[in-house]
Amino acid sequence: MTQLAELAARVLDDPEGWPQDPKEAIALQRRMADRVHEEPLDVDGVRLVAGLDVSYAKDDPALAAAAVVMDARTLEVVERVTVTAEVTFPYISGLFSFRELPPVLSALTELTTTPDVLVCDGFGLAHPRRFGVASHLGVLLDHPVVGSAKSVLHGRHSVPGDERGSWTPMVSGRSEVVEDSARLADEGAEVIGRVLRTRERVKPVYVSVGHRVDLAGAADLVLRLSPKYRVPEPIRRADRLCGERRKEYEQERARDRSAE
Repeated sequence: MTQLAELAARVLDDPEGWPQDPKEAIALQRRMADRVHEEPLDVDGVRLVAGLDVSYAKDDPALAAAAVVMDARTLEVVERVTVTAEVTFPYISGLFSFRELPPVLSALTELTTTPDVLVCDGFGLAHPRRFGVASHLGVLLDHPVVGSAKSVLHGRHSVPGDERGSWTPMVSGRSEVVEDSARLADEGAEVIGRVLRTRERVKPVYVSVGHRVDLAGAADLVLRLSPKYRVPEPIRRADRLCGERRKEYEQERARDRSAE
């Protein structure tokens, strides 16, 4: 078992880290947010990247998580893992990490390789309490994590240009499109992420620091991992894999119920 896998297992087994009460979960986020650390990401030095995602229906406890490790340069799959679980934490915006991270950590315990960077389908600092799933995971493992989301939870932003690689800053505030978020950033608004166009004339993605990366490096890595599609390839592969596994798991549960 790798050091990362061993740490994921220890974190997963800590009962104090997984409160079931939403108020306690919010309090924990606020305490842990101070531990998020930004540092320069050497994108050229990144060899292995793991894309992480989960699949579940809002009103169904069945959940599948996937970790897909890819070569950051060739985008060839090196390793992939899926796990299934039944979630107990309620579906509450801003607290998804308490639903999603336990199975994600379970998937990480099964990896035999150690990714240089983890890329989550979700937010890091672009979160009302600056502690989305990417930051939560990064702090727990003290490992570089990038958040790349398909929608906005928190933050004012402008629409980037149509060209691939165009971007605008996301600044603190409730989610809304503004005329010039770059001006707001220049005037001192807190920058919490980037709106990044990964494909020409296709909806952008929303990149934020999770832990132990910087925003410019995180955005550069996401763009490099998205040569053909809107979503970074490791996340796209993980999304497809966990979706397939969840359907299989639901069928298995249905067969078990019918056999009772």
